[in-house]
Amino acid sequence: MSVFREALVFFDQIGLYDVVLPFLLVFTLVFGVLEKSKIFGTEKSADDKTRPRKNLNAMVAFITGFFVVASAQLVELINVLVARVALILVILICLMMLLASFHKQQDDHGFEIKGKAWLSAVVVIAVILIFLDGVGWLGFAWNYAISYWDSTFMGILLLLIIIIAFIMFITKDASGGKKNGNGTTEST
Repeated sequence: MSVFREALVFFDQIGLYDVVLPFLLVFTLVFGVLEKSKIFGTEKSADDKTRPRKNLNAMVAFITGFFVVASAQLVELINVLVARVALILVILICLMMLLASFHKQQDDHGFEIKGKAWLSAVVVIAVILIFLDGVGWLGFAWNYAISYWDSTFMGILLLLIIIIAFIMFITKDASGGKKNGNGTTEST
């Protein structure tokens, strides 16, 4: 076994992956959300600037982090979700490298992916599926769908997809302008 592998095994034995890293992740996320949202209000600093109440935000984040690491199921779920979301990030970066290899660089900003909405939708769906699989609901939903999947259901699903696609095609703005508040379109 290599030295680095032994170091990883040692970190696992002392609880780095089961206690420390999940605690730091939850603490950081909760503290960041509390600082940004200013749920507990603000206070004036010495230089008359308002800032969030760091002591309350830190205490709530600290307690929340400890509650999460106290539950082995939540820690396992966090480990699964973070690893799979990181895998999606790696896949997206590889996809962007492949797409960039087919584009010439226009300026100093690099290339731009046209139609990012579909890519964002795929990522959101993938993260939702990862979460559902992590909590064990995806297998249940899949088994339910397989059990009740028949030609009538497929027909209804296909008809709904066709209707939604038709409505989107008919109602899209073909002029390329943006809509005003009163529903009229301005050309840009």
